[in-house]
Amino acid sequence: MASTEWTYYDQVTSADANTSVIGKICSLLRAAGSEEPSGASTTALARATGLARPTAHRLLASLADQGFVDRDAATGHWSLGPEIYLLGSMAALRYDITDQARKIVQALASESGESAFLSVRRGAETVCLLRVEGSFPLRSHVLYEGIRLPLGVASAGLAILSHLPDREVDEYLGGVDLVPEWGETHSDNAIRHRVGLTRTTGFAVNPGLLVEGSWGLGAAVFDRAGGPAWALSLTGVETRFRDDRRRELGKLLLDAAHRLTVQLGERPGPS
Repeated sequence: MASTEWTYYDQVTSADANTSVIGKICSLLRAAGSEEPSGASTTALARATGLARPTAHRLLASLADQGFVDRDAATGHWSLGPEIYLLGSMAALRYDITDQARKIVQALASESGESAFLSVRRGAETVCLLRVEGSFPLRSHVLYEGIRLPLGVASAGLAILSHLPDREVDEYLGGVDLVPEWGETHSDNAIRHRVGLTRTTGFAVNPGLLVEGSWGLGAAVFDRAGGPAWALSLTGVETRFRDDRRRELGKLLLDAAHRLTVQLGERPGPS
């Protein structure tokens, strides 16, 4: 009996260890991806992932052996490797909508004069996939392609969060504390208040909460199941986002998000 118990314990312990290693590897890959194209040092990646530097270096070296990361011989910086590109190219056949969305995002930037974006939901985060600059000379540079932000942070993440069922909103906010990194404007109550406002107007507003004077508006784009899977957003300087124009831009966003939702619903599904 004792032998059986120890065998089960060893299996559970091994499974937990493997899960822990996989989590660390995924964190390193995400952190390396967020530092593209210049890459990041081992120390920076260790700090970003909360890993000890020797652990981060050992895992990165193993990933490099498999082609998942590259290390610049001159700077020592790590970047995503060719194997990530190959796998990403295959995954894009199923998940990437940038080609379908590009004309709509370009039209948003052209009609508004502001910077326009497409973001995708990935679990509890949004990832910016596409940025198109507007014609207005003063621009906000808070968002860029590849940046990851928690749901509820920035207009895209707020738009997506606001269109989730109440149960999912409660589960998410009950399991995350955004205040230490993002400030009191991202407390549970503050985010719930903005969720309520977004549900009323249909579009989300970020009134300079990440960078003072840099405003953003976001509208959710839905998948075939009716879930908020992506978001379109506009960012610019505060003086361009006064009440009247904010309503005008919000309508522009909602119309564009509706067109993209319809367009994605009509595309052939993955084989």
